[in-house]
Amino acid sequence: MKIICIIPARYESTRFEGKPLADICGRPMIQHVYERALRSGVVSYAAVATDDERIFAAVKEFGGNVIMTSSEHRSGTDRIAEAVSTLDDVEDSDVIVNIQGDQPIFEPSQIDEVARPLLEDPSVDMSTLIYRIKREEEITHPNAVKVVFDRDNFAIYFSRATIPYVRGSDTGVPYYKHHGIYAYRKSFLMTFTRLEEGYLERLEALEQLRAIEHGYRIKVVETVHDSVEVDTPEELERVARIIKNEDY
Repeated sequence: MKIICIIPARYESTRFEGKPLADICGRPMIQHVYERALRSGVVSYAAVATDDERIFAAVKEFGGNVIMTSSEHRSGTDRIAEAVSTLDDVEDSDVIVNIQGDQPIFEPSQIDEVARPLLEDPSVDMSTLIYRIKREEEITHPNAVKVVFDRDNFAIYFSRATIPYVRGSDTGVPYYKHHGIYAYRKSFLMTFTRLEEGYLERLEALEQLRAIEHGYRIKVVETVHDSVEVDTPEELERVARIIKNEDY
């Protein structure tokens, strides 16, 4: 069973236009993401999927695999599905891992973490990573997507709001945020893209809610590694400081 890593990247962004090409320590952000994916020991193939010629050219320049896709996709998952459909020798049972193009300091081992439920249990078609929140400001920040899940670690709901809402004085409640790292079985990925956009998906602008609204289950895997999704120039500066302190 192969593990294929696809990194969706688009140039247009309401909060930070052109962020995949933003410079971090002398390299574009998308290069940092791509190179970390290659450091995983389980990935058979990695590529960037984009609809922008500037990103396409940048990936080619640093020697990466890149696939040009339509500009009409509703979400990054739809973009990944198109990219995967162009690849030869990808079976329905193979695992497709989605690493967001704005996560330049994710841990390569997280690819193994998110893919493991699909490798171990054929009934699991989709999984994603979660992290127990330690920075208090993230509990209420809408950019940190919160998640609640059942006793079998299947997601009940994702929200930009604070969930669960604590009605009382309990201050020991753990909050979990969602990492934008997914794994799908290829067969389910193609099913997902044919589903009608969900009402809650549209309200929250969270594509994973489409699966839940249509009755599919998402396995959540807790990771000990935090990650920074770059949505603002300030977050870009924070990432640059972290990378400068790493042992490259």
